[in-house]
Amino acid sequence: MIEEYAGLTVRWSLAEAADGVEEALVDYVATVSHARFTEMEGLRLKTWRMRRGEWFEGCYVFVDDAVRAEFQASFAAIAAESPGSQIIGSPPILIEECMVVALAEGGSGARAFTTRG
Repeated sequence: MIEEYAGLTVRWSLAEAADGVEEALVDYVATVSHARFTEMEGLRLKTWRMRRGEWFEGCYVFVDDAVRAEFQASFAAIAAESPGSQIIGSPPILIEECMVVALAEGGSGARAFTTRG
């Protein structure tokens, strides 16, 4: 039997966002969001990704579809008012589930970090 994990991507556009939004997002992740998701039950991992002036996203890997679906439904209900949406000034442009086929830890290992803190 192949083990697979349930993934979720939440993406916001930064194309119309105000100047300085990227710094505000980095600060928010470092001071609030990272701690919220660290040790979250049912979550394997989360990454925060950004292309300045283009997009900001959270990529989640959950233990199974049920946990992913519960999180997705609760987030979708408040997505437009979520901290990310408030900082950016608009709701997510994408909330999409996916199957995570594999995770690999490189030879240098993995560790939790933020770019601040």
